[in-house]
Amino acid sequence: MHFIKEREERCKLMGIREITLALSSLCDIIYFSARKLGFARGGGICTNNKELYMKMRELITLYEGFLTYGGMSVREMEALTVGLDETMDENIINQGPEFISFMTDELIKNGVPVVTPSGGLGCHIDAMQFVSHIPQEEYPAGALGAALYISGGIRGMERGTMSEQRDEDGNEVFSNMELLRLAMPRRVFTLSQVKYAIDRITWLHKNRHLIGGLKFVEEPKNLRFFFGRLEATSDWQEKLVEKFRQDFPDSL
Repeated sequence: MHFIKEREERCKLMGIREITLALSSLCDIIYFSARKLGFARGGGICTNNKELYMKMRELITLYEGFLTYGGMSVREMEALTVGLDETMDENIINQGPEFISFMTDELIKNGVPVVTPSGGLGCHIDAMQFVSHIPQEEYPAGALGAALYISGGIRGMERGTMSEQRDEDGNEVFSNMELLRLAMPRRVFTLSQVKYAIDRITWLHKNRHLIGGLKFVEEPKNLRFFFGRLEATSDWQEKLVEKFRQDFPDSL
């Protein structure tokens, strides 16, 4: 809604509630994650179609919980109610995109390859350029995520080959892009934390030659990026830690 108001000429004078109502009126079903939209755990399904509602009713009860709570606690439903109300406030929902834009612009200034234009969920680092020396079969985006956690305690999400499934013959399916997503939920991070992340990412980029690949040591057939276990293809993690100790001795 923030980007629609910001970028669509006809919507610039509309309020967030007006834009939300206009979009909702075009939909039969709205399915949303409360983590992104309502600042809470869980989510929701809304529909204006009674027939569809009746079909979904039994499945909700079977898999989530009774209709009145859908597996969510009263506390979470109250938090979601407040969160949805705050989502309609432009002064609140613009924080995430502004922080993400700031991080993206600062990383570009420091030569770090990122996806542009910046979005509303997070800053995406282009791992295929960041660690171009790592072949795709060694999961460059996943390796970058591990390296960033080692050097900064910053947890990103691999969005690349590791997130793909192998084909029916067991062959690796290479992703078109290798991205590391740094999601930035609203009301969670401060600007000082964003600046800290920028500093450590910039340091890691300068020492990117130290980063090596990963390989699976336990690879489930489904959802391997959730449940699988990997290890480094060499001792690159130790070398990265050694360089970190040299450059940041006072932060240990």
